[in-house]
Order: sequence, then C-alpha cells, then structure tokens
Amino acid sequence: MLNESYRARRRVHRWGANALAVVCVFAFSAARAEVRLPRTIADHMVLQRDAALRIWGWADPGEHVVVEFHDARVATRAERNGRWSAVVGPFAAGGPFEMTVSGKNRLAIHDILIGDVWLASGQSNMAFPMQAMGDWRTGVKDADLEIARAYFPRIRLFQVAQRATPLPQEDVAVEEGGWRAVTPENVAAFSAVAYLFGRELHEHYRVPIGLIDASAGGTAIEAWMSPDSLRPFAEFHGALQALARATPGNEAAYAAYVKRKVSWYERHGRDDRGRVAGRDLWAQQDFDDSAWPTISEPRPASMWGKDFNGFSGVLWLRKEVLIRPEQAGHEAILFLGHMLQDDTAYFNGQQVGATRGYAKERVYVVPGKYVRAGRNVVAVRLVGLRDNETDASLVGILAGELHAEVGGAVIAMKGDWKNQIGADLRDLPAGDPTVLGGHPSLAAAPTVLFNAMVNPLTSYRIRGVIWYQGETNVGRAAQYRALFPALIRDWRRRWGDDFPFLFVQLAGFGPELAESADCPWAELRESQASALSLQNTAMASAVDIGDATDIHPKNKQDVAHRLALAAERLSYGENLVSSGPTVRSLQIEGSRIRVRFSNPGSELFIKDLYGYVRGFEIAGADGKLVRARGRQVGQDVVIFNDRIREPVYVRYDWSNTPDGNVFNSAGLPAVPFRSDVPSR
Repeated sequence: MLNESYRARRRVHRWGANALAVVCVFAFSAARAEVRLPRTIADHMVLQRDAALRIWGWADPGEHVVVEFHDARVATRAERNGRWSAVVGPFAAGGPFEMTVSGKNRLAIHDILIGDVWLASGQSNMAFPMQAMGDWRTGVKDADLEIARAYFPRIRLFQVAQRATPLPQEDVAVEEGGWRAVTPENVAAFSAVAYLFGRELHEHYRVPIGLIDASAGGTAIEAWMSPDSLRPFAEFHGALQALARATPGNEAAYAAYVKRKVSWYERHGRDDRGRVAGRDLWAQQDFDDSAWPTISEPRPASMWGKDFNGFSGVLWLRKEVLIRPEQAGHEAILFLGHMLQDDTAYFNGQQVGATRGYAKERVYVVPGKYVRAGRNVVAVRLVGLRDNETDASLVGILAGELHAEVGGAVIAMKGDWKNQIGADLRDLPAGDPTVLGGHPSLAAAPTVLFNAMVNPLTSYRIRGVIWYQGETNVGRAAQYRALFPALIRDWRRRWGDDFPFLFVQLAGFGPELAESADCPWAELRESQASALSLQNTAMASAVDIGDATDIHPKNKQDVAHRLALAAERLSYGENLVSSGPTVRSLQIEGSRIRVRFSNPGSELFIKDLYGYVRGFEIAGADGKLVRARGRQVGQDVVIFNDRIREPVYVRYDWSNTPDGNVFNSAGLPAVPFRSDVPSR
C-alpha cells in the first residue's frame, strides 16, 4: 500500500482542487452601498442557546444598522472599516424564528433555530463524508442505511469550503449554499463523524443542533493555528515571515492567474490528441513515439506533484517490452503498480484493463494471442486528478515493482517510459514569476487554514469543538505536545469562551512492530492525551477501531458515540463514564507488575473469551521490552514475563495498530501508556 507521507500529500492535493483558491484579503471597499452579512448568518442557521449572540456584518462607515430578533431590537453603527456588530440574547432553545437587519437596505433571515452549535475541525478522518467518494475516502460502515434514515429537520449543517490563504479572511467560503437541514441528499457529502455526533446529541436532548464542518484532509496542526499562537515556536519563524510578505495586491494578481488557469482547464483539461474519432492512436504498436520525451517510472516521492510543469489531465505513457520467441503466444501478466488516477492499459493496441482511483494495484492479464516475439508495446492512458487551482501535477505512476510475467519469466518495466500530454499546452496560462514568487506555498504552510476557515468563524457563538487530527503530524510528537494545547488556548481566546474541546485519539494504523521498537503513532497518541491537562477538554480514544491497512477506518459510529459521551459529561453535566480505563499507578510485586486503572466504569472488562490479557510489554532495567502475559485481578491487571525477573518498565498498546483488550463496562478502551520507573 502507499505510505502515509504520500497519503498526506495526496489528500492535500485532493482538497487542493477547491482549497487552494486564493481568497484575497482586501478590506471591503468603503463604497459599499448595502448592509452585508457573513455567510454563517443566513437562512436555516442555528444560534447557540442560553448565550449572548453577536450578529455582525459590513456597511458604509458610520451607517446606522438595526438588528431585530425575537423580542430584541438593537441599534448600532458601522465602524470606520465598515464592520458593525450587535449583541442579542440569550434565548432558550426553539424556533423557527425570523431576523431582520436594516440599514440602507433591509435583510431578512428565515427559519432560524436556537439550540447547540458545534464546530468540527481537523483533517481527513473528520472531513471523511458519509457517502464513499472513491480513492482515499473508502466508505463509512453501514453508510447506505445511515444516509437513508437521515431526516432531521432540526439538525442543520454548514460546510465551510476548503480554502488556504496567507492572510486572515473576514468571511468563509461555503459549500452547498450554506446552512441546510439534514436529509439523505444533504448529509451524504457531510462529515460522517460530525453528523453522527450531532445526531446522537439531538436524539438525546431533543434540541436543535447546528454543525459547522471546517476540516481538510492531509493537513498538519500548524495550518490550523493563528500566527500569534505560532510565534513562540522558532521553527515556524521562517514560514511566518514568508506569509507576512504576501500583499493584497499580489494576492489579487495571483487570484487572477488562477482564474485564467481554471478557465483553461474547464475548456481543455480533458483534451486528448492521442484519441481521435474514438480510436486510441497513441496506444497502437506501430505509432512512432521517437520524438516523445522519456520519464522514469515509478516516480520517486520527491517528485510527486512536480512533473509536466504542473499539468493535471490526460497523460500517455509507452514502454517497449521484448518477448523471446519461446514466450510468444503465452499469456502475459502486467504489474503496473499504483497510478494517479484513472488508467486504461493497452498491449499492442489492445485494451487489457482499466482502473479508477490510485488505491488499487494494477494487475492486468494479456491474452496469449496478443503476445508476439520481438518488440511489443505497453501503453497507458492516464487521467490525473483535477487540481485546477494549484501548480501540482497529479498524474503518473506512483509506486510498485513494474514488471511483466510471461511463461514464468519476469521482464522488468521500471525505468524510462515515453510520455506525452494529451492536451496542447501552448496556450496554458503561465504565471508572472514575480507574482508567483510573492505568493507563498500554501500546501503545507502554517496558519493558512486558520486564516481562511477558522478566523472568520470566531464571532459565531458555539457550544464547543470536536477535533480529529494528528495523522499528518506523526513523527513530530514532541512538537505536537506543545502545539496542540497552544491551538486550544488560542481558539478559546479568540472566541472569548472556555468552551469544551473534545478530541479523538488516533485510531490504529500501520504494520505490527518488533518488540521495543520506537512507534511514532503511539508517541503522537501520548502527546494528544497530554492535552487533557487543560481544563474543559476530553478525549475519545479510537485506538481499538483502526485498520492496519486503511488510515481512514470505516467505523465512524463509535468515534462519534465516544465524542458524544464526552460532550454529555463535560458540556451537559451528565454523570456518566466517557473515558476508557486510564493508568493510575504501577506496583512491582516481585517478578510481576500490578497495573491499577482509573475510570474502570462499574468493572474492568477483558475482551477475550478466556480472559487472556493482550497489549502489554514489560522490561527490566535494561529497557528491552518483551511481550507480557497477564490476568485480571479485581479492578487491576497483573502482568509478567518469565524472562523478566525484576520488571521495571511497562507499556500498553504501544504500537501502530494496537491489539490491547482492556476495556471498561461502558465498552471504552484503556488509554495507551508507557511508564517511567514505577515506585516500589
């Protein structure tokens, strides 16, 4: 399978088709003639109950603006920069209601509900929609059933469009037209975790629920942090300085370039000179490709996105295969690796296979009647990802041992392939080097998602945040331990509210490791858990519901349920168990270690028919960890290994995809941990 670094890059590019469009940061012109509202304040919105509510927008400087809602009538004036705001409420849950905002013009907002508003943010496992979309978005458990029963008119969804900008924005871009009630059609493309979380709260408390999804796949935590929150971290100073050089004028010029390029792709992105009148000329064995350039396939990771001058469209690849006389007439099997994105493969002009999406390895069988002695030609027609708004090329062979097998012999196919782009690129818009140089790279830049997708929301009152992110930061656990609480503190400061911040501890992913091996995934989980030292935070561990071969596990129901339990305890004051067992103390008892847990529920529970405990490792003073056996003793677990006579250290679920089976009676998994030297 593809490694995680590519998956992360792939997901950045996937959302890049819409996300990296530059939303320029001009102050609104002082010549506005009408009162305007942000996109969040619109028909069908949900406002937070039992809280003071800020209603804001823009008008001419000094313009008199009146907000009327419920039984409140508040007058205000626009400031010199054109922004105005008014505070109404608090109000009890209910609705629907109407609101009017009047200045030189009059705006009416209809079908407003008052209830609880939750912001969902993070990377792909939060962005992952209810309905499978192909490629990395591989599906949600029981998705068809969940979507079919999704009729909840008092749950409203707001999808923030995925954007990245070097400068802070005043308003978000939106997908799907703004606030929408939950229907099968509307929920299909919405965050599965957010929807399932909101549905559980709605069914439990019977109040309207508003869900704002501001998430984007493949993104690092620093992209979601404000410049102020990152300034204490020296490693980001260079990137912050580069972003600070962005100017509104240069961003306007860059946006105009992007618009020209998008227009070109809309007209020519699927042009194909190799396919004429339905015949694939460039697939034919006798086609003369001597003038074509060559490219080495599969592409090294360092080149992903950099080929073909950023073109993403139709690409043809051709490779000669020499067949010995004794191999002629035998069936051939082509192993063509993983490709980006959709391919059609040919052997001597005959189509032998086609696949959509990069995840599947291409293995195609060539009938013996097409396999001839001497020169044969394998041709591949690739259609890359549409990524109109970035300069990343998302087409090519990504990974795999490229070869053919004929009559038991292996013929290598990696190395030089002839290649040609299907479209005529002579009129593809080119960016001014000065403009391009003044526009910072946004794909992995800090602050850019905060600027575009979070900063504009900070005046909208919310009940709390649910957060699922960290995969892209695996390998930087020590840094994450500092960044994550800095993000939480900064978001709360900007909203002016110490709201509940609920987060998911990463699900299992990746191969099993040898004993004592370092495990970046476990270290990242540990850094996530350290944020529980902040007040009003809670963690929903997903460590037990991962998939070693899929970074996007399909079981989003349990993730959402565990977040809902955390919300019910932390935000709604319910007296319930919302966390799995957490290590409380370790006691050495001769050659054994007794592990005592907090949060066991009514009882500790070992998920094994015979009561065998899994997931523990112990070590002596030399620190060499070995697998441990164990048994439950009351509310404790006693572990041992006959080779370790004087145990000192213990770890639990310290691996990529852990198999620990310690739970509590609420069905919640024990939190992974590692110890220092325990007290005797």
